[in-house]
Amino acid sequence: MIRHFLPAITLLGLTSAIHAENWNQFRGPRLDGTVSAPGLPVQWDDSKILWKASLKGSGQSSPAQWEEKLFLTGGSPDGKERYVMCLSAKDGAILWEDTVACATPEAIHNMNSYATPSCATDGRIVAAYFGPAGLHAWDLDGKKRWSLDLGMGGGTWGFAASPVIVDGLVIQNCDSEGPSRLVAVDAATGKIAWETPRETKPKGGWSTPTLIEHEGRRELVVNGEFGVQAYDPATGKELWFCEAPTGRGEPVPVYAHGRLYVVCGKPGDAYAVKPGGSGKVTATHRLWLAPRKGGRDLPTPVVVDDTLFISSMSGIATAYDAESGAVHFTERLGEGIEIAAAPLVANGHAYFQTVHGGDVIVVKPGKSLEIVGRNHLGDSAKGETFRAVPVPLGDRLLLRGASTLYCVGK
Repeated sequence: MIRHFLPAITLLGLTSAIHAENWNQFRGPRLDGTVSAPGLPVQWDDSKILWKASLKGSGQSSPAQWEEKLFLTGGSPDGKERYVMCLSAKDGAILWEDTVACATPEAIHNMNSYATPSCATDGRIVAAYFGPAGLHAWDLDGKKRWSLDLGMGGGTWGFAASPVIVDGLVIQNCDSEGPSRLVAVDAATGKIAWETPRETKPKGGWSTPTLIEHEGRRELVVNGEFGVQAYDPATGKELWFCEAPTGRGEPVPVYAHGRLYVVCGKPGDAYAVKPGGSGKVTATHRLWLAPRKGGRDLPTPVVVDDTLFISSMSGIATAYDAESGAVHFTERLGEGIEIAAAPLVANGHAYFQTVHGGDVIVVKPGKSLEIVGRNHLGDSAKGETFRAVPVPLGDRLLLRGASTLYCVGK
């Protein structure tokens, strides 16, 4: 464990900041990657690292936070062990950890890991998903509550969809190369509440469900190989389906201005969908298609004010008018960079973290490219890969490398 320690009076101030909003699951409490945190930094260097903590194993899960506790996962090099860790948000100290065995690990792509799905917590349990190693829950003090084998054997590229907690249900997207389904589990008991089949995917799927409310109706939205679908979160009943122009639906759709903005992992158009339909709605509810340059396997898009902003894995960014899909510009965020994680959106800015070295590019989306910060973690992060979403912690920022968690701020 590597830690930098802060004076006690400073920790008291940090505690009140932490309580501002619990970032309790992948992309936060609203599942949209946004936070209101006026003190969040936009410029820093390695002198602003408040602490860093060594993590057990390696992984790509983003921190989930509840009050002073952080929850992360890791995996052994051979995938036969998976780890859940609880860290102190004050200084990164390990509070507890547990190990989950996996007798038959899945194959993984070299850009994936054995611990990519992020934890989810509702303040009572913390849930973690490990594909063939199952779905598990602990209380926040580390006592195991339940384990569930969802029968997922894996595939060529592994798993990445995170669990989300909605109305006392832990909901898990189980897209795979074989039979696929969406599963809801009672968070208190570990019993399956409902499950809905999904169409078999040629290479699996990685999209985390997101919950939206449109015109008074709540919809659980999941991107997929063939398009985007919405389900009733209480029953799992499919509400509507909109066909995608291309496949590989790993980027999570983003909801803003009464529209869902969707991109595919394969090269192809971005598109906007009006929620609230019934059945196949491609002809009636797909509002526009817009060209997208920049290759495949891109992060989740963001909407800031009236601008839809999309970056490719290679850092080619395209900005669109959110209402019409008209392209404002296509430009590089930097030379020789790679971006894999979904961005954080805070105070009108989008935070994109680079895979190699953990640099964070802070952009103010608009009709022209405005980069307000290029931030570095320094030599200590060289050689480490970063594929986790940046997570706010009051006026601080958590940046997860494969085996190290960094906390930066004032």
